[in-house]
Amino acid sequence: MAKICKVTGKRHLIGHTVSHSNIKTKRRFNVNLQWHRFWIPSEKRFIRLRVSTQGIRIIDKLGIESVLKKLEKWSDDIGN
Repeated sequence: MAKICKVTGKRHLIGHTVSHSNIKTKRRFNVNLQWHRFWIPSEKRFIRLRVSTQGIRIIDKLGIESVLKKLEKWSDDIGN
């Protein structure tokens, strides 16, 4: 499964680990993804999403239903 946030679209970043002698080796900076259950009051059920902690904060601020509407619109725009 891809490590991508469903809400923000955040992905991993590529960088370097730098040693004391300044030797650089490639590494990945992964996104802080969490499985989280959100209650949808209109449907009276839970939905389980894999979102970043920033995505959880966005859902807390805007509400799950408005975020789901944006996700549906976004998926229709790209043709899924």
